[in-house]
Amino acid sequence: MNLVIKNIIRFILIMAVQLFVLNNVPPLHQFIVPYFYFVFILWLPFKITRTALLFVAFAVGYFTDMFYKTPGLHLAACVLIAYVRPPFIQLLLPKEATEWGNEEPSRKTMGQVPYMTYIVAMTLLHHFYLILMEWLQFGSFFYFSGKLIATTVVSLLLIMIADLLLNRNTRTR
Repeated sequence: MNLVIKNIIRFILIMAVQLFVLNNVPPLHQFIVPYFYFVFILWLPFKITRTALLFVAFAVGYFTDMFYKTPGLHLAACVLIAYVRPPFIQLLLPKEATEWGNEEPSRKTMGQVPYMTYIVAMTLLHHFYLILMEWLQFGSFFYFSGKLIATTVVSLLLIMIADLLLNRNTRTR
């Protein structure tokens, strides 16, 4: 399947799950809000150019902000993780970008530990920035930390379940 068509279908499915399923889950004690949409940015191919990656992240964030009625919060968090993604992958896997081809980050292509490090770090960064911008103060550090940890754990569980269910076809490392 063409890479562009595959990613368009993936984007539609991920946004449908976020907007029509997870958006209707009431926050638990206004503490845990499940976010899954940003995984689209994390699962883009290694070889995507930085400009294209930032443009896609802008589009994902803008689309999410339209439905959540938040003025640029998700957009800023998406662009941040898209900006940090290439050097972080190079830090985890010091391999030339030309060697990866159109492969995507996964347990099979990166290995279990680097993939988990990548997913956890990017999820923490996304949620830290999003919750900080949503909150805009450090009034109660324990509330901020609790919300960050709880939301991150729920999002990581969603990502791992999706990763297991969507056995993505990629070559092993």
